Amino acid sequence: MNQRMYKFLLADDDRDDQEILIEAILQEQPATQINTVFNGQKVLDYLAERTPAEWPSLIILDYKMPVMNGKEVLEKIQEVNIPKVVWSTSSQPEHMQLCQELGAARYFIKPSSKPELDAIVLELFRICGG
Repeated sequence: MNQRMYKFLLADDDRDDQEILIEAILQEQPATQINTVFNGQKVLDYLAERTPAEWPSLIILDYKMPVMNGKEVLEKIQEVNIPKVVWSTSSQPEHMQLCQELGAARYFIKPSSKPELDAIVLELFRICGG
């Protein structure tokens, strides 16, 4: 993996899920800057408070969040030129299809094993050009 500087925005209301994903990301690419928010509205606020040059290289959205879920965030930021992925416990095909139709590059089911998590992390870096 190259030493490019990655900036991720992770939106997930489950602190344990955040910590698990952050640890795996930093294990793969220690210099990655990861900002976290706990609901979909905070994603919009985060982007609005920054210039496009300061935006992340990838947005990771949980599907099931309070205030605004991942699908609703995707609807609001369809035109934003940042790769977006959904990571969720929901394996409902209609959620997956809708998110991809709204611009999600991938829809990941939250993994139950370390090898699955590591494979997702590698895919995250590939999606944002790594």
